[in-house]
Amino acid sequence: MTNTDRQTDIWATKPWWCQPWTIVLTGVAIVSGSWLVLHRVWLSAIVTVPIVLWWWTFLIIVPRSFAQRVSGEPEEAS
Repeated sequence: MTNTDRQTDIWATKPWWCQPWTIVLTGVAIVSGSWLVLHRVWLSAIVTVPIVLWWWTFLIIVPRSFAQRVSGEPEEAS
């Protein structure tokens, strides 16, 4: 990884417990746990919605915003 890549890579600044794989694994574990405990599709779906929003925020929006901010590009309105 070059110095430029490191500067625009938000994951290089985060500890191991805040990496994409831990975010995904935690979300999958929570949704799976809700199914194993509750055995109700609609309750598991309710649990899934905030997890997917969490993934979208921290795996898509935040890294994109960080890279744009570091590179000096203007942010797009989403």
